[in-house]
Amino acid sequence: MSKFLKGTMILLIAGLFTRVLGFINRMVIARFIGGEGVGLYMMAFPTLMLVITITQLGLPVAISKCIAEAAAIGDRQKTKKILAVSLSITISLSLIFTPGLILSAPYLTKTLFTDPRIYYPLVAISPIIPIVAVSAVLRGYFQGMQNMKPYAISQVLEQTVRIILIAVLTTAFLPYGIEYAAAGAMIASIIGELASLAYMFTMFKLRKKFKVRKKFFQAVSAGKETFHELMRVALPTTGSRFIGNISWFFEPIVVSHALAIAGLTATLATKEYGVLTGFAMPLLMLPSFVTHSLSTALVPAISEATSQRNFHLVEHRLQQALRFALLAGGISVVILYLFAEPLMQMMYGSTNGTNLVKLMAPFFIFQYYQGPLQATLQALDLARAAMINSLLGAVVKLGLIFVLASKPDFGITGAALGIMTSTLLVTLLHFATVIKKIQFTIYVREYVKFIFGTVLTGLIVYWWKEHYLLHDSIFIKLVIGILLTIFIYLVLMLATKLIKRSDLTYIPFIRKFL
Repeated sequence: MSKFLKGTMILLIAGLFTRVLGFINRMVIARFIGGEGVGLYMMAFPTLMLVITITQLGLPVAISKCIAEAAAIGDRQKTKKILAVSLSITISLSLIFTPGLILSAPYLTKTLFTDPRIYYPLVAISPIIPIVAVSAVLRGYFQGMQNMKPYAISQVLEQTVRIILIAVLTTAFLPYGIEYAAAGAMIASIIGELASLAYMFTMFKLRKKFKVRKKFFQAVSAGKETFHELMRVALPTTGSRFIGNISWFFEPIVVSHALAIAGLTATLATKEYGVLTGFAMPLLMLPSFVTHSLSTALVPAISEATSQRNFHLVEHRLQQALRFALLAGGISVVILYLFAEPLMQMMYGSTNGTNLVKLMAPFFIFQYYQGPLQATLQALDLARAAMINSLLGAVVKLGLIFVLASKPDFGITGAALGIMTSTLLVTLLHFATVIKKIQFTIYVREYVKFIFGTVLTGLIVYWWKEHYLLHDSIFIKLVIGILLTIFIYLVLMLATKLIKRSDLTYIPFIRKFL
């Protein structure tokens, strides 16, 4: 098995655990502090992600790419320079932005947000910035070496610690008010990230074959060329993420003001936004661990192939990633659309947001498809093009959200439509950019077979669900329904040869039987 596929499988397994744990995390938050508390948590979160994006400066992707290229020629000295320069950048920026966020929190709360209680979770989460900054460098190093295991395990550890502490801290702070409980959830996130960093740092100390601290500042001062090489990838990547996070930062502000125009109070607007981003979106994003795993493994794999000028392998890797992303996305869309209500009931103890899940699920196939395309653009030094595509998508999203959500007939549904339109646009732009750069064959017949198989699965399961799935227990109905959907989908994909026997050999417990 190639490094790319091995790394992808490790990330897939860890990603599945992480997503499940992350979902348990969301469930715990939702059940302990309710929709209003989730709204406060989610309104503060985009601000944090914006600051983290600036602090990381797009370095995880740049480090992964540059280290993969250095490893391909066995240049350890260059690897050390990459780490030294990256650590000096991220630590310096985190020392600026951590106190900056704390000091600006009162201003942000008063002038931009409609709910003053956001101040407490905003201040509580700010110490996470330097922790995430250093973690990003170590993550980039392991990904560049195509050793995905330390990062994968650290993610599972982080979510486990976070879940345990969220239950404890939200319960402890809830008597003081919802805003303090949301702040407690933020503190749990900080400690979880700290545990993740401690594990990755330990693995780095055990695995590295050179001393980073030895002549550290000499490596930094001699790393001017390395700095420029990193920035060629990092700055456009940061641009894309910065645009995404600026958009995410303004999203709750635009939504809250638009809903106010539509006639909703500040408290109700916060709750509605919490249902969209705290209930519906996490459920829709649950399957994206597949595309995230593919994207993470794809950057160093394509960078290595490009440095060896093996463009046939570049196309082969991308075709593999896109096919896996589509296959995972198709089954996810069917399950989310058909079982939205019982899933919401099981996860959150409420069916609020079911209509949003059903509305957005079909569009999310483009979200799953987008990840490998973005990774390919970054690996091919086309991060600037990806940034421009993201900018266009962000402008369209915020514009549509304001126009549609401010109308009483649409409300929060307008925000969902804006998000999905933006996703579709950016995915199509990324795809157009990729096929301009590399020789890429579009197998139309394969896409037609995929659409046919996915739609037919949905129709069969819908008919069966309406006529035969009549058990009183929601849990039993859900489990039986999902298992049947997966079985029918796999049969159809195998019958149309979209899934091949060779694909199944990559799955360890199935390989034994084949």
